Amino acid sequence: MLANWEPTDEGLFQRQYLLLVGVLILILIIYVLRLWQLQILNGARYRYLSENNRVRLEEIPAPRGIIFDRHGIPLVENRPAYHLMLVREDVPDLDGTLEQVAAICGNAPDELRKIVEDNKATRSFVPLRLMADIDRDCLARLEARRLRLPGVFIRVEPRREYKFNGSAAHVIGYLSEVSEEELKKDEYKQYAAGESVGKIGVERGLEPYLHGKSGGRQVEVDAVGRRIRLLSETLPIPGRNLWLTIDAGLQRKVESILSDHIGAIVALDPKSGSILAMASSPTFDQERFVRGLKAKDWNEMSADPSHPLLNRAVNAAYPPGSTYKPIMELAGLQEGAINARSHLSCPGFFRFADRNYRCWKETGHGSVDPHRAIVESCDVFFYQLGMKLGVDRIARYAGLFGLGEKSGVELRPESPGLIPTSEWKKRAKGVAWQKGETISISIGQGFDLATPLQMAVAYAAIANGGTLWQPHVVGRIEGSHPEDVTEVGGRVRRKIPVAPEYFKMVQAALAGVVNEDRGTAKQIRMASIRIAGKTGTAQVVRMPDNVSRKLLARITKDQERDHAWFVSYAPAEDPAIVVSVLVEHGGHGSSTAAPLARQVIAAYIESEPNGPAQAEAAPVPASNHRPSSG
Repeated sequence: MLANWEPTDEGLFQRQYLLLVGVLILILIIYVLRLWQLQILNGARYRYLSENNRVRLEEIPAPRGIIFDRHGIPLVENRPAYHLMLVREDVPDLDGTLEQVAAICGNAPDELRKIVEDNKATRSFVPLRLMADIDRDCLARLEARRLRLPGVFIRVEPRREYKFNGSAAHVIGYLSEVSEEELKKDEYKQYAAGESVGKIGVERGLEPYLHGKSGGRQVEVDAVGRRIRLLSETLPIPGRNLWLTIDAGLQRKVESILSDHIGAIVALDPKSGSILAMASSPTFDQERFVRGLKAKDWNEMSADPSHPLLNRAVNAAYPPGSTYKPIMELAGLQEGAINARSHLSCPGFFRFADRNYRCWKETGHGSVDPHRAIVESCDVFFYQLGMKLGVDRIARYAGLFGLGEKSGVELRPESPGLIPTSEWKKRAKGVAWQKGETISISIGQGFDLATPLQMAVAYAAIANGGTLWQPHVVGRIEGSHPEDVTEVGGRVRRKIPVAPEYFKMVQAALAGVVNEDRGTAKQIRMASIRIAGKTGTAQVVRMPDNVSRKLLARITKDQERDHAWFVSYAPAEDPAIVVSVLVEHGGHGSSTAAPLARQVIAAYIESEPNGPAQAEAAPVPASNHRPSSG
């Protein structure tokens, strides 16, 4: 191999080597020249563009739907709220900026540091909300110093404004940030952390309609967050507006009537199921949630023994007491257990299994027919009727009137109440049903539980002759276009299979409760409006056999006093309104709940154009006389 090598080959190799080196040097020179051009000639320009001009994505929150009453009076609107935002990657001195912002707006710097610390896992270019809904003084001071606060900017978002703060609070509800648990649910999969959602009332029940869909924009901003130009924009889709069936004027009147009590009042139209007013007392301040409720305040509100956030009209169930008796009587008439001529003896007690089940009237009512049984609220009559029917037939008729199941109203959450059956007792308690328990449920005690709304719906069916309506609080849903309107009319759940003549018998008895001299609610009788209704007294503690009702009423503590009911409708001859009143630990329905119902009925019928001209609306003093357990 070496023997064949010649000197000319060495020259060829050297030339190729020099050529390669020359090419490499040329490439290096070109690279250096380009780098010099970028760094020296155009460096300032490119540095300005890279450091000062950025493209940002901004969310445009959708305005939430407005809520009106039945007459178009706004109950909930939106107002602009100014939030102080921070983009950490734009802040050269984070701690110094937080100190300045705190000094400008009067906040504690540590509070702002905690917000930043709590969001440290969030990417630095994502805006953080340092302060929500700042006042105009703070806003003006921030705007004046904006150029000295890089990375700080103001975001304007729609914020809820409750026009009659606290009025209809349980019907309307309130907003709060979506929780981590909610974000895991399918119904909230389109939501982002930090978004507001309805928590109770129609704000929750109609959340998909009210929420809308957020938009967004691409903007170019400079180093201090000032917008230079808009690159693109997608407008938000506003939430849909709701027209409620609530009458705002009547609602505030009902709340005023109930304000001195803990309980609930429901007023509805028996011809459509429309809820005209719904009050739960005590109520709560919706604006506290708008401003942002601190953990300490939330814990105090949650621990409040009066439970202000609980909608007692819909989500609290109570023994219905004697207000259950008309349903019992309709069941007995339809099943043939009694008829219009039936008479059952009431000596003041009913003897069963070596125990006396007493009537509220210790001396007894004597021979009682179905009419007197309701008018005078005879317990012994219904004890005997219950034994004839049995628990399962009683439960079937109670179910026909909507008891023991959710009503379907748009408000969330809702309690189904409880109407026991023999099968339920075995499944829930692990033991068989006892006949003595039938005696208790026959007068709405024992395991029986119902909400004030359920009782209003049941009495609406009695008043209208057997049509069970699904109650509703939403009358119309409107979109952004005039043609995008959904009318939410009443829906009939069922026609109750009870003969019309039996409904008429019970209607006459309910009118007698108020308008006959022996009626348990005769003290609320009005000259211009015939009211029909039924009193009820629901025992909270079991009454010892050897203690009379009158003595028990004197010795029991407030929290052990009976609940007071009165469920009614008016005018009796052509019902326009049903009113269900429940007063917790109010004692007797006749002396506590019935006068409240009378005021509600008078207020409503007086306000109607075709109502009686001189309804007696003055409050009725509570009577010391306790004529009835119901």
